[in-house]
Amino acid sequence: MIRPSTLVSALLAVLCAALPHSASADALNGSPLRLPLGTVFKGQEKFDRLVRQAVDGNWRALPLGERTARVGRALVGTPYANYTLEIHDRIEAPSANFNGLDCWTFYEISLGFARMLRVKSGDYRPEDLLAMIEIERYRGGRCDGNYLSRMHFLEEVFADNARRGLSEDPNRALGGVRITRNIKEMTAMWKSYRYLRNNRDLIPRMGEIERRVSALPVYHVPKNRVAGIESELRTGDVVAITSTWHGTYTHHVGIIVREGKTARFLHATSDRSKGRQVVLDRRISQYLANSSKSAGILVYRPRDL
Repeated sequence: MIRPSTLVSALLAVLCAALPHSASADALNGSPLRLPLGTVFKGQEKFDRLVRQAVDGNWRALPLGERTARVGRALVGTPYANYTLEIHDRIEAPSANFNGLDCWTFYEISLGFARMLRVKSGDYRPEDLLAMIEIERYRGGRCDGNYLSRMHFLEEVFADNARRGLSEDPNRALGGVRITRNIKEMTAMWKSYRYLRNNRDLIPRMGEIERRVSALPVYHVPKNRVAGIESELRTGDVVAITSTWHGTYTHHVGIIVREGKTARFLHATSDRSKGRQVVLDRRISQYLANSSKSAGILVYRPRDL
């Protein structure tokens, strides 16, 4: 006869073994730093200030979506900056830059910081945030030092994290329809990327990744239907804006912030009329209506680890 305590221990061992690495108890044990901390992490003072805000406001007690939005709103006014992830000629590493954000790194840092608050109870350090970013940004949740271990397309990030149980995909439930694209963005613009310029052997392999991502089943809510489903969007939902151009699925991303019946769009924008910074913008449906290059939205609903 097996004693209950033995059975429980055995079941726990099986469950732990079945969990993806990124969801396990050692989620904060990211890959060893391959580059100096000063290279991969910028804006220590801003990080420390945000930690104080989070601790004083007990953000850790909030649901993930509310936590993510709190972090995002605290970053309003941060300057927009391109190519902040291009930090080395050959070595890839998780990184964060609080001094300048693009739309992707804005959502990524907001979500990573929010998850960090729940995974750990205090003494938050840059390495903790980098571990959270590694889980989100890299295929399977691990960076191996190679540029191609990073996921360079949002739709792959969303699919990979959903596969690992780290997010929900509500798009079909929201009335989403399938779209297809022939992605060529990275291979067509390889001169814009430091790693590809310095290692052209990566370009054919990037082309293989583009073909795989092009084949993903991607569902979006067309922009003429977004006003009708705004009430179902939640604070902290990550919303990628799908493109009318057939060389890419998405061209922008941000976070939903609910204010009563209104779902506003919080994002880092390169628009000069908005100051090239993180802004809390208008309703998401209004934002889409004023953008001729936007086809609709792809909703990504993250989970805590």
